[in-house]
Amino acid sequence: MSVSPRRLRPPALTLAAALLLPLAAAVPASADQGPAAAGGAGRTSAGEAIAAAERVLKDDVTLTASQGGVTHVKETIVYRFSGHAGFERTYVTRSHDSVTEDRVYEIRGIRASSPDGGPTRVASSSAGTRTTVKVTGAQKLTGTRTVVLEYDLRGAIDRLGAVEELRWPAVGGWKVPVDDARATVQGGAAIRSVNCFAGPLASTIGCTQYYLNHAHTQGVFSQKQMLAGEYMTVVAGFPAGTTGGHALHERRRNLATAFSVNAVTAAALLGLLALLGGGLLALYLLRGRDARVVGKKAAEGDQAPVSGSEFEPPDGVRPGQIGTLIDEQADVIDVTATIVDLAVRGYLLIEEEDRAVTGRLDWTLRRLDRPITDLLPYEVILLDALLTAPDGTSRGAVKLSELGGTFSTRLAQVRSAMYDDVVRQGWFTRRPDTVRSRWTVAGIALTLLGIAGTVALALTTEWALAGLAVIIAGAALAYGGQYMPAKTARGATVLAHTIGFRAFLERGTVPEGGADGYGTASPQRIALFSRFLPYAVVFDVVEKWAETVKDAGERAEGADNLYWYEGPAEWDLSGFAESMRVFTLATSGSISQSRGL
Repeated sequence: MSVSPRRLRPPALTLAAALLLPLAAAVPASADQGPAAAGGAGRTSAGEAIAAAERVLKDDVTLTASQGGVTHVKETIVYRFSGHAGFERTYVTRSHDSVTEDRVYEIRGIRASSPDGGPTRVASSSAGTRTTVKVTGAQKLTGTRTVVLEYDLRGAIDRLGAVEELRWPAVGGWKVPVDDARATVQGGAAIRSVNCFAGPLASTIGCTQYYLNHAHTQGVFSQKQMLAGEYMTVVAGFPAGTTGGHALHERRRNLATAFSVNAVTAAALLGLLALLGGGLLALYLLRGRDARVVGKKAAEGDQAPVSGSEFEPPDGVRPGQIGTLIDEQADVIDVTATIVDLAVRGYLLIEEEDRAVTGRLDWTLRRLDRPITDLLPYEVILLDALLTAPDGTSRGAVKLSELGGTFSTRLAQVRSAMYDDVVRQGWFTRRPDTVRSRWTVAGIALTLLGIAGTVALALTTEWALAGLAVIIAGAALAYGGQYMPAKTARGATVLAHTIGFRAFLERGTVPEGGADGYGTASPQRIALFSRFLPYAVVFDVVEKWAETVKDAGERAEGADNLYWYEGPAEWDLSGFAESMRVFTLATSGSISQSRGL
């Protein structure tokens, strides 16, 4: 095989540089510093002067490629000291091959020796893509010293087609200039080709000289006058199989690799899909049963609810119970509907005050003398809460405006009792609020754990996607927890009848006359229609159903009040619909004022 041609710099330029260098070094520092230097201002510090005087006179490197892809490097450095105890040499030990992968060069077993009293203590540190080797001695040195560095290099040889290529910045990374850089590459086989680049690390400028010896067993490289920070990168091609070496790669620690798809993250994502699928199946089994029962039974409730000569709600369900059953929450509006229901059933009298006299719109809730034996526990708690003063004494009446800001603690007790009641009725196996809270808290905790895990995994591994899966699962759990309270079959049946009952109330009309109980006298019709007004509060059809009650009252002779609702002077049932609308809004606001519900 022919020897690769030599790459030579123009001889004239090289000779000129050699002649001018001593002259430049001999020029006094003050010659180009001007008047400022004479006065001391702007004068170069002593440390900078020492550093400027130091240089590498010669750096001669021998690289021996051997089996296993290991290259033994012996570097003989002739260094001129000017007061420092050592020097630093920076090696490029990592390069970014792609967004997700680095090529790595391993330097092992680095050691130093000196035949003439140079520094021999070695310390190395890595940062980013560089490894800095510091060689120091026991004392500051001046003059020329020779230091021999030896180390084993892995990762510099890579398989490229039919060639094993050794590529390595053999000389460079110095903080001082290098007068003469030389390198020799040898191995256990003939070298096929050589190349050499000088200057910055990615330079494509050829070196001063590089060639193969006559036997093709060595590649010889040289470069003159290198500046601080420049490199001489040598390249030599060996036949395939010479060393069996290959490039070393590592995954980069960044967002692209942290969230990469691998066996662990794929398993986590599949697990997440299984978890979400199982959750959807569970919701289908629980909620789907509710939907099937509701769809079958709803039509049964969509009829005029009459029993004999009296109206009856579906399955005897109270308004507050219906509200809790429908949305699985004991809302403030459910408590308001219960207050209206207590009045309609004769436990309270609602008196609307005369705004012209008081200067504001207000109502008085007055207790009526009636046994409470047929009240449900939450109704007893509510009635007692309304008619118990803040000091604990009983009172016969209370203004609605007086409840603002004082009723909130009792409201929580009423709502809790309403949750207990729907469990007692057999509509739920557990309290809906407790079920919701447990699932939501578990979801939030899992989400927070996933966030912490994702951050930790992103900083240390490639499994951050698994942490992201945990975050998604936690968020889904927290959100899905709102739908986890499940009704029993009995509860679903009652809900179906309730939905049908709501459709009846939303129409706001009832048939006239006949033996079905609707042809009663107007005062009785007022009482019957009033019975459903609390349910209309829950279903948010107060205005429509209140109009129905108003129409019945207007037909009754001398009816200017209801038995459970009294208006001020000059008030009659024509204003009842508006009064009820305002009363329900004011009541909900007053009883929840300090809770912001």
